[in-house]
Amino acid sequence: MRVLHVNKFLHRRGGAEGYMLDLAELQRVDGHEVAFFGMQHPDNDVASVGRPPRHVEFDPAPSGTVARLGLLGRMVWSVPAARGMAAAIEEFRPDVVHAHNVYHQLSPSVLHAASSRGVPVVLTLHDYKLVCPTYRFLDHDAPCTACVTRGPWEAARRSCQGGPRAASAAAALEVDLHRRFGAYDAVDRFLAPSRFLGDQVAAAGVQAGRVRVQPNFAVLGAPPEGPPADPRLVVAARLSSEKGVDTLVRAVGALDLATSGVAGAAGQPTGPVLDVAGDGPARAELERLAAAVAPGRVRFHGRLAREELHALMAGATASVVPSRWHENQPLSVLESQALGVPVVTTTLGGLPELVDETTGWLVPPDDPARLTEVLGAVLADPARARRRGLAGRARVARDHDPRTHLRSVVRHYQEAGAS
Repeated sequence: MRVLHVNKFLHRRGGAEGYMLDLAELQRVDGHEVAFFGMQHPDNDVASVGRPPRHVEFDPAPSGTVARLGLLGRMVWSVPAARGMAAAIEEFRPDVVHAHNVYHQLSPSVLHAASSRGVPVVLTLHDYKLVCPTYRFLDHDAPCTACVTRGPWEAARRSCQGGPRAASAAAALEVDLHRRFGAYDAVDRFLAPSRFLGDQVAAAGVQAGRVRVQPNFAVLGAPPEGPPADPRLVVAARLSSEKGVDTLVRAVGALDLATSGVAGAAGQPTGPVLDVAGDGPARAELERLAAAVAPGRVRFHGRLAREELHALMAGATASVVPSRWHENQPLSVLESQALGVPVVTTTLGGLPELVDETTGWLVPPDDPARLTEVLGAVLADPARARRRGLAGRARVARDHDPRTHLRSVVRHYQEAGAS
């Protein structure tokens, strides 16, 4: 098949972009022809076909009323993106358009540009944008799904976006207008990586009958030969508030010889080391916190290439995903499990679909005392941690195999074309 992947960014900026690029590579190896459409950006890893719209950032938003109104218009319906998409379809002539994150910079106009030309459209839901104007199901760092049952203007009432209330109102207006005018009616199939996300979209009643649950995939790494030589924890995340890394840093700071069984050399800090992979707006604050509560035991590596990240994960006793928001299906969990590393994570969103008492540990969000207790038990019994890590690896092999995933996606494409 000829597959046109559509995403606002065409570089590994986050999980959505990583999934898109990895899926495209699987498709190429399988004999499909693949092309991409996205906005212009200096960091793009692949070129866009058609006439890509210019690069624009929404965070931070530009100053001035005229510029802000222009951004709002692009969020709701981008004429340049639609024209560029029409040119991409004329140039590449795809059998199917597989869209990913098109919000804001591209807008649903690109979906209608495909549908109006007879090209079936599949959209993978990488976040909660269709039912939550601020993407994250968060109300000032507290999990919240009020917009599912009460509608998008709940986000404006609560000012969930943070900052000026006008920002939340603009996000709510965008979702409200898209619903009123059927902006996503051009999509033939929506793919939800987690049952949790699929259930929330169904509960909101915005895309009834067109949502399918399609878990992500992961490539298995070599199984660990035995427990790690040195007790060590790892977290791979964007360093922003909703990821809960501050809770993890506090928990690690509270670990000591009695709870973790980790002996330190004379004059050296005791307790396990935490490796932090990733970057983001909270990094400086987290570094200050680590220096205060866990001096010498938290190492910040910044954003790593995938091979470097996997090497960092592979030698860890456990991978920790301390999110305080409803995660969908984070690749960091799948990648850790694919390496045979057990996962300690919270009970929110789609996380319990990936982790249970056989493959890792579930803890309440924002509870550093409980997290400290669990991490101490994990580090004190590395053999048990290894068993759970191997069980997680077996689950990934069964439920997230790349070849099985590829066949399922092709079936969704065919189903979309027949609808």
